[in-house]
Amino acid sequence: MSEKTLGEAIDALAATIDARAGADPKQSYTAALLAGGPPRCAQKMGEEAFEMALAAVSLDEDALAHEAADLLYHLLVTLNSRGVGPAAVAAALAKRSSMSGHEEKAAR
Repeated sequence: MSEKTLGEAIDALAATIDARAGADPKQSYTAALLAGGPPRCAQKMGEEAFEMALAAVSLDEDALAHEAADLLYHLLVTLNSRGVGPAAVAAALAKRSSMSGHEEKAAR
């Protein structure tokens, strides 16, 4: 079995989040997060970002990969809570690819 690319994994995860969005919050963690609205989703995403930052300095690659996966999940849930799909993020990234990071930041 071949491994998925990160993009393929994100697309699959986003589809799973979409599918669970309308589920019973008592049965689905995703649905429970979304029921809390963008504030709850963003809070959880922030917690996961902090945990990933700690893992990044712990020198434990497995922990970092695990926390990065948690962060990506919570990022996608937060985006979903605001109706922003992965395609919109991909388009924003594509716009930035034509200039340096310094140029892009100065243009904001």
